[in-house]
Amino acid sequence: MFQIFSDFASWLVFDLLGLSAATKAGDAMHFFVEDVTKIFALLVVMIYLIAVIRASLDVERVRDYLAGKSRWFGYMLGSLFGAITPFCSCSSIPVFLGFSSAGIPLGITMAFLITSPLINEVAVLLLMGLLGWKFTLLYILVGMVVGMLGGVFLDAIKAERWLQSFAADALKQGRDKPFESNEPQRKALTLSDRHQFARRETADIFGRVWKWVIIGVGLGAALHGFVPDGWIESHLGDGQWWSVPAAVMLGIPLYSNATGVIPVMESLIVNGLPIGTTLAFCMSTVAASFPEFILLKQVMQWKLLATLFAVLLVAFTLVGWTFNIVSF
Repeated sequence: MFQIFSDFASWLVFDLLGLSAATKAGDAMHFFVEDVTKIFALLVVMIYLIAVIRASLDVERVRDYLAGKSRWFGYMLGSLFGAITPFCSCSSIPVFLGFSSAGIPLGITMAFLITSPLINEVAVLLLMGLLGWKFTLLYILVGMVVGMLGGVFLDAIKAERWLQSFAADALKQGRDKPFESNEPQRKALTLSDRHQFARRETADIFGRVWKWVIIGVGLGAALHGFVPDGWIESHLGDGQWWSVPAAVMLGIPLYSNATGVIPVMESLIVNGLPIGTTLAFCMSTVAASFPEFILLKQVMQWKLLATLFAVLLVAFTLVGWTFNIVSF
């Protein structure tokens, strides 16, 4: 399926540019071209398809549906929706506010917000080709569990009191709305309407993330082509307990999305870093980076940001330790 991208990279790098496959520069450039074209193509296709499905989503009907269900079911749905939504937090915030305005409990909304940057369909497809379906399924389940437990904990400590005032007001007003499960359904969108929505959504999200894909792939290409074999393993450890929290802390100053970080993950694993340590590092760059939290400051007070930050760091460290144990 992905051979066309490898063939294109070989033609461009080796035939047109004249670089040699035996050199580090040629190998790194081939990696870069192949992964950028592959990720861009998958991004456009998958964002468009998901946007077509999302075009008719009615969050108030979601609230009405959740009203008669257990809270755990709500956490699972929130996490599942986050997993299939190709967002970074800059585009997740409007959806977060939409959920709050509809009166959906904060823990369910946070399960969505935590899971959304960790998992998306492009990352799933790339991981499946890289590590196989068993690891990919485990990655999906772990990401969803992290989102669900994060939502449970934030509900338990009543974290909604630490929302910014306008977000808290939106949540309160949404809760005060009467449940009207028998209200007429919203007018169905035509195929043309869905296409226009999906086209705009694709252009907007792609416009936000393309540069991070290039940065992520560029870093991955540098690691792939120029870092000596065993260098990363010798510096971050060979599965020692401290390598996981060290990798988590190293990822905080960086930023990528779940798509852009996959080639970095690939290069780290190829260069000898244990899977759990690699996964902890990549999760940290995606969901616990400083740019991510600067964006979230729009809807959260510092207390909630600090709490969410601590929850994520602990979760990523535990996930990394677990995967290292399982993979040995």
